[in-house]
Amino acid sequence: MPGTPPSRFVYLGPEGTFTEAALRTLPAAERGVRTPARSVPEALEAVRAGDADAALVPLENSVGGAVPVTLDELVTGNPLVITREVVIPVEFVLAAREPTPLASIRTVAAHPQASAQCRNWLLAHVPDAVVVDVLSNATAAISAAAGEYDAALCAPIGVPRNNLTVLADKVADHADAVTRFALLSRPGPVGEPTGDDVTSLAVSIRHDQVGALLAVLTELLVRGINLSRIESRPTGEQLGTYFFFLDCTGHVAETRMGEALQGLRRICAEVRFLGSYPRHRLHHEDPPPGLPGLTDADFADSAAWLARLRAGEI
Repeated sequence: MPGTPPSRFVYLGPEGTFTEAALRTLPAAERGVRTPARSVPEALEAVRAGDADAALVPLENSVGGAVPVTLDELVTGNPLVITREVVIPVEFVLAAREPTPLASIRTVAAHPQASAQCRNWLLAHVPDAVVVDVLSNATAAISAAAGEYDAALCAPIGVPRNNLTVLADKVADHADAVTRFALLSRPGPVGEPTGDDVTSLAVSIRHDQVGALLAVLTELLVRGINLSRIESRPTGEQLGTYFFFLDCTGHVAETRMGEALQGLRRICAEVRFLGSYPRHRLHHEDPPPGLPGLTDADFADSAAWLARLRAGEI
């Protein structure tokens, strides 16, 4: 988004977690003020209240799926928009206060999501250890450093901060696991398309309208807009009513995305625009190729053809 870049950042804390590591990949955040929040709602409310310029919160994990509290917060309260996404590998380490043979480990502190993603590794390498649930990856590192537990599953960022020794690295069961984070700000003028963008939406459909979800998908299909993610969450109003969270290829400033949004506005009970922002590429990915007849050039050509018809230039 154009304008003054953000300098006051809030993120899902505490310090020493993957969220902080993701935030610090952004140059503006590395130079700016970074404040941990106790929860996703607290982080987003700080932005809504003007106490922070932007908030970084987890959106989804390639193993555990979407983060429900983040999705729910995006459709309640004053609107916020995603201005950037950050995707980082989730690489847990097993660390202790001093070098320790794995065979002697009897207790391991871990956040429940961390232990779930490392379950098979723990069974194979420290089968006699009791895994103790703690509130965060940072808490696990701190408790191991204090000698409360023999070791901790934590993020690599927590090792130097707590003077820990790495006993084993990359201990997750899924070597390619990643977490996707969203940087959220108050709404403002939308930036220019980059040619490889994502537009995120939350739409609710009339539960008594036959084929409503198909109609939503058709608005995207006929314009060659790829749907890279769809997730449903209950609205909380009554049984059977849902918000559908959509990630679409393209940018709101582009003609066909604009047309699709107009179509969704006509057929949906509510459409909440959650932002258009550059897609985070992994491993130097190339943008997906356009389908024949559905590229930007094809749409421009057809619009020019229609203009000539209307002008009598057949």
